[in-house]
Amino acid sequence: MFHRNSWLMNTKKILVVDDSLVIVKVLTLKLKSAGYEVINAPDGATAVATARQHKPDLIILDINFPLEVDQSWDAFSIMQWIRRIDGAAQIPVIIITSGDPAQFKERSLAAGAIAFFHKPIDHDALVATIQKTLGETGVQAQPTA
Repeated sequence: MFHRNSWLMNTKKILVVDDSLVIVKVLTLKLKSAGYEVINAPDGATAVATARQHKPDLIILDINFPLEVDQSWDAFSIMQWIRRIDGAAQIPVIIITSGDPAQFKERSLAAGAIAFFHKPIDHDALVATIQKTLGETGVQAQPTA
């Protein structure tokens, strides 16, 4: 079995934006095991600043944040702000939520999200979507001679 090595491949960076430490930890473990570098942000303001500084290859974004965490941000306002950042406007965004998919899925896709996942997340489907989005479908590390 061959593993992805960041020194052999250009490691893709994923920004995970969620106020739940459990969700962030689980996604970080799953994404790192798939060979991605993971950075995270607990709220909208931090997400925008992190996207500006790190220019991730993809963003996984929770749709809602509790009022005590962030009163002025939701996924849609975060996406609007990120679209205004030089070099970040084309970063693909995947929306995640525990909210009603009927209420949020169509709006998320119309706002520019490339995919929508309802919690609990199917991690295999999420990684497959990320790989496809980043042009990595079918990519495997090659054995060294």
